[in-house]
Amino acid sequence: MGTLLNENPLLLLIAACEVGFWVLLGAGLFARYVLRQRRLSTVLLLCVPLLDVVLVAASIADVAGGSQPGGTHGLAAIYLGFTVAFGHSMVRWADARFAHRFAGGPPPPRPPQHGTAKVVHEWREWGKAAIAWAIAMGVMLVIATVARIGIPAPQVWFDDPFWSWAARGGAVVAIWFVGWPLWVTLNPPREKEADRAR
Repeated sequence: MGTLLNENPLLLLIAACEVGFWVLLGAGLFARYVLRQRRLSTVLLLCVPLLDVVLVAASIADVAGGSQPGGTHGLAAIYLGFTVAFGHSMVRWADARFAHRFAGGPPPPRPPQHGTAKVVHEWREWGKAAIAWAIAMGVMLVIATVARIGIPAPQVWFDDPFWSWAARGGAVVAIWFVGWPLWVTLNPPREKEADRAR
């Protein structure tokens, strides 16, 4: 694993961005709720999206320098799409827990389990996944354009180290669609009598 990271600096950068996301998020919330330093907290939390900018810039610079787009560039695009689409809700999730633990805030809300609220929740979460995939595709197209390579036909996506990430991401979004929002829409869970009585 260490050799793989040493031979592929972009893979190391992806790992560093993932660690950096959680470090900056934790430090920002710690500064806000424990140290009571709201300005410092804001600065730290604003640094979180800068990691995405660094990753995109590094991926584009790598192919502009002559590297062929490969699996690591595709992974970088998928990672970027995920953090852009889900980053805000992850920050909100962590913020609610820090506020409850350190500032006497209310208990974090649980996702809805029944009825229309559950259906809306599942569609919203799937929408984030679809946006993540669309962003990843856009980044991959930019990387491919910068590298001046032809865009392979869809049937060879799984065979290409770069475009296989687009195919995998699309498969995840399709499975997510069928297994959650579509299923819940067609079979909305109903509240049990015991839960209503509480």
